[in-house]
Amino acid sequence: MTATTSSNPVLTAEQCQQIDHWLAKFPETPEGRQSAVIPSLHIVQDANGGYLERRHVEAVADYIGMSRTTAFEVATFYSMFHLDHPVGRHKVSICTNICCWLNGAEDLVRYAEEKLGARLGETTEDGRITLVREEECLAACTGAPMLIVDGHYHTHLTREKIDEIFDALQ
Repeated sequence: MTATTSSNPVLTAEQCQQIDHWLAKFPETPEGRQSAVIPSLHIVQDANGGYLERRHVEAVADYIGMSRTTAFEVATFYSMFHLDHPVGRHKVSICTNICCWLNGAEDLVRYAEEKLGARLGETTEDGRITLVREEECLAACTGAPMLIVDGHYHTHLTREKIDEIFDALQ
């Protein structure tokens, strides 16, 4: 299915074209088409202010020809997808796995919550930052403790470094 033949009322023609771009990278089989689910969800999430509603996940599943249940399994498994409610302009994920935890991540999570006035899973009142749930591992153990802001790694965290990072976010 291409953007010009889409009868999906949720996806725009531009989103369908972008999804078609990803679909072309995989075999034209049901399994191959399913391989495009992650970039497809990203396309729709980005166009929707950084989060996905149920109708968006269903629309992606229908468009690429996979079960809605499987699409929801993907969207709920990966912390990069934000479901059901608006998120801040910036998404912050703090690693709390063993290396980060041993290097003070637990205290830094509490500090970040206090500084932002938002708990894990919440967004600041000004809509600037969503403090995404704790991450089990962000694969930067040698830089523990660490966090990710909008996909960018920040390692060797201290309270002062958190202040600098958060204060720079508009």
